[in-house]
Amino acid sequence: MLDLRLKAFGAAAAVFALDRFTKRIVETRISFVDTYRVIPGFFDIVHSQNRGVAFGLFNDGVSEWRTPLLLLFSLAAVAIVAVILWNADRLDRLSLAGFSLILGGAAGNVFDRLVWGRVTDFLELYVGDYHWPTFNIADSAIVIGSGLLLIELLRPKRQVANVP
Repeated sequence: MLDLRLKAFGAAAAVFALDRFTKRIVETRISFVDTYRVIPGFFDIVHSQNRGVAFGLFNDGVSEWRTPLLLLFSLAAVAIVAVILWNADRLDRLSLAGFSLILGGAAGNVFDRLVWGRVTDFLELYVGDYHWPTFNIADSAIVIGSGLLLIELLRPKRQVANVP
């Protein structure tokens, strides 16, 4: 069981570290007016700040309660996922990977919100005039982790035969 916990929390820590590393590069080397075209017409690297939740929701809100409430809910989510991972022996492989990605991503964004009151986003996908809201590595990990959980949830389960 300890081995599974180490793997799960190690993967979450790796996601957190990669998220912080990439955000730090963007924060120190890319201005808010720079755009680096990676795949013209599809993918750019930019520098933006998000005071809201995922994909810029509530970014323009002016309530003084926005950041404290977002922090409270985010910290609660991190704690819940950490408890789930603590019981790693009860999880299948996809769920273990999914929760590890979610924990690392959520911790990365919680760290930003706790320290700076905002989250750095820098990955921008678009086709023509349609732009997906700018996101980061933590957001990607959370979405991929959620996808893995959804796959596991929808995957048909094997029936164990009761043999007398």
